[in-house]
Amino acid sequence: MVAETQSASAAVVKDTTTRDFRQDVIAESLKRPVLVDFWAPWCGPCRQLAPIIEKVVKAAQGRVALVKLNIDDHPDIPGQLGIQSIPAVIAFQKGQPVDGFVGVLPESQVKSFIERLVGPLDGVDTLLDEADGKAAAGDVAGAAELYASVLAQAPDNTRAIGALVRLHVTLGDLEGARGFLNAVPEDKAADPHIAAARVALDLATQAEGLGDVRELEQRVAADADDHQARFDLALALNGRNRRQDATLHLIEIVRRDRGWNDDGARRQLLQFFEAWGPADPASVLGRRRLSSVLFA
Repeated sequence: MVAETQSASAAVVKDTTTRDFRQDVIAESLKRPVLVDFWAPWCGPCRQLAPIIEKVVKAAQGRVALVKLNIDDHPDIPGQLGIQSIPAVIAFQKGQPVDGFVGVLPESQVKSFIERLVGPLDGVDTLLDEADGKAAAGDVAGAAELYASVLAQAPDNTRAIGALVRLHVTLGDLEGARGFLNAVPEDKAADPHIAAARVALDLATQAEGLGDVRELEQRVAADADDHQARFDLALALNGRNRRQDATLHLIEIVRRDRGWNDDGARRQLLQFFEAWGPADPASVLGRRRLSSVLFA
């Protein structure tokens, strides 16, 4: 979680120069609003404003970016824009300055300023939590509608993208899931939500080639130590969203033969947990059962 937060922060807050201003501000504002914080090291109010505006921008989860320009080192741009007092914040959207303020504002007013550009900042997390609840309850259509609403406000929200990938996997629409993943920007590819969604898709793709579940169940019933059949059965069951059954079969392999296939059953369980997320009931059950087997 710490690494995820640091990565997200680096993406939305950066310093710029006169040379990079066109790329960092003008070009970037074609994709999302960009706030330019004009400051100087000697400016006490600038140091007061900096943590406030950075906190609110980071809370916006990528819907707005913050670019900081030291006017002592780079006076040309503030001179062209008529900046006469600092701290000064100018918002750019679609390549043009659209709003701004001068001086130190309290956090509530900075938040209101940003919300004029991108809409309510609290709404995205609320929608995501509601969508997660619907997905957990099996309301796939309702969850998908809410995730889509989030992406309408924040097109690069990785939590919503990853959730939609997993929903398509659950429905067996692997091509639809691949479509969402293929549209993820390269700089978001390593995001934990995207990585977990990719694992879920890989597991479902792997399960497609395992054949009929009933045949695998018959092989396991005929020989409880046929670990390969049990392993394949676990993958196939996960591909059909029978997560707890898949978990229990892998734990049974660990219980019977921890070293089978170079500890393959335990490693596969960990991959399941990554794909499902730590709060999924199957992950919770699996970790508890696995601990009881490993540390009995």
